[in-house]
Amino acid sequence: MITPHTTGTGVVPPAAAPALTSKDFRSDLKPIWCPGCGDYGVLTALYRALAAIGRPPHEIAFVSGIGCSSRIPGYTTAYGFNTVHGRALPIAQGIKMANPELLVVVAGGDGDGFSIGGGHVPHAIRRNPDLTYIVMDNQIYGLTKGQVSPTSARGTKSPTSVYGSMEEPVNPLLYVLAYGAGFVAQGVPADMEGLTKMIEEAIRFPGFAFVNIQSPCISFGDPENQMKAQKAKLRKLEAEGHDPSNRIRAMELAQEYGRTLYTGVFYRNPNPAPTYDSQIRALQKQQMEPPPVG
Repeated sequence: MITPHTTGTGVVPPAAAPALTSKDFRSDLKPIWCPGCGDYGVLTALYRALAAIGRPPHEIAFVSGIGCSSRIPGYTTAYGFNTVHGRALPIAQGIKMANPELLVVVAGGDGDGFSIGGGHVPHAIRRNPDLTYIVMDNQIYGLTKGQVSPTSARGTKSPTSVYGSMEEPVNPLLYVLAYGAGFVAQGVPADMEGLTKMIEEAIRFPGFAFVNIQSPCISFGDPENQMKAQKAKLRKLEAEGHDPSNRIRAMELAQEYGRTLYTGVFYRNPNPAPTYDSQIRALQKQQMEPPPVG
């Protein structure tokens, strides 16, 4: 069961509703991430993006799995649902189908999304529900003390890879592009303005939207990939002249994951496919229409 967090402002008629601010989406529950964690920046960008969208908290549902990043629903005043590890996407799809008018945002980490939950990603993309999937990718399992995750670089030493990881990392950007996602972006909390803008764009996109955020783990992550280092080496796709409607070029750029820190929108389908939820609503309406007379 989903339970709403109270906003303290009550329900006001749409015509009289005041402009929303970041504070309207901030719950009384204080984040308990490690000081310096990139997820603080992600949460702030989310608040700002939602304020720009203008939907009140009771019209929004956050769904997450398990992990540091999956604490996010509790830090918002929207509806919140913590699912079991790796199962955020199927639960989010169910919520969207049950109440299509809700704005549904899914939050999780690289382990939650591309390890135990990896099998749900292609099916969510091919169905194309109107969801925004935000993955906080720190290339490590932070909550459970620093084991390698699916996106950890080859050679990463950890409690589960004392001689260094011998596996090639998952490339989240290339995965979702290959699966056919209509909106694919990557950001960093070191660029708050850019991150806020891309989350807002993702939410506004009509269909499945994926935002990979390289959100550094201050306790167990690569010291060369902390926010100060990210800010120095990020390369904005917009400044590079990238055309986000060019899917093939987006896939070429995505292959630089782990080597070049590109940020911005890799791909935005200029002709989005119908969403799964809109097709279901159309079918339901058709079934409820009276049969033709005669």
